Amino acid sequence: MQERPHSRPQRSTPPDEDDGPDARALIAEAAKGDERAFEQLYDLLSGSVFALIQRVVRDAAQSEEVAQEVLVEVWRRATHYRPDRGSVQTWVLTLAHRRAVDRVRSAQAGRDREARAGAQQHSRPFDEVTETVTTRWEQRQVRRCLTTLTELQRESVLLTYYRGYTYREAAGLLDAPASTVKTRLRDGLIRLRDCLGVGR
Repeated sequence: MQERPHSRPQRSTPPDEDDGPDARALIAEAAKGDERAFEQLYDLLSGSVFALIQRVVRDAAQSEEVAQEVLVEVWRRATHYRPDRGSVQTWVLTLAHRRAVDRVRSAQAGRDREARAGAQQHSRPFDEVTETVTTRWEQRQVRRCLTTLTELQRESVLLTYYRGYTYREAAGLLDAPASTVKTRLRDGLIRLRDCLGVGR
């Protein structure tokens, strides 16, 4: 992902440990939908949010993304802040830490999936050989069983199942009524099924 140095939050020093009445007043106003209050809250906390996330995620571009997600979450969930449970800074940084840890876990899960996919691809040549052998064996079986059909049944099956004609088109090519071709097909397929041992 391309780095976006200019979009990084500008503030690099954390606000006071006790965020005081300003942060609480700002989040209270943001909870009412006051965008200006949220902008001030953003300026107040974005630097410490980014710094915390970068310590966990260790990738600047991803840290910016996570920081933006956290601050959007703060905007959406401002009504969930409870002053009796801690400062605004503590609440926001707790959200930031959770998001950062989720991002690290998600990235690790992605690497694990890629590793498993790579391991499966590595073993694919063996599977392809097995599949090829099986397919050839089945093709030989089908060809052998086709010889057990009558000439009329075989023509109907070949035209409809191997050359893609409808049974009406096959009837036109064979100069036979469609119902006759349909019957030949049915009988031919039953004989093929028995010969191949399908459904036994």
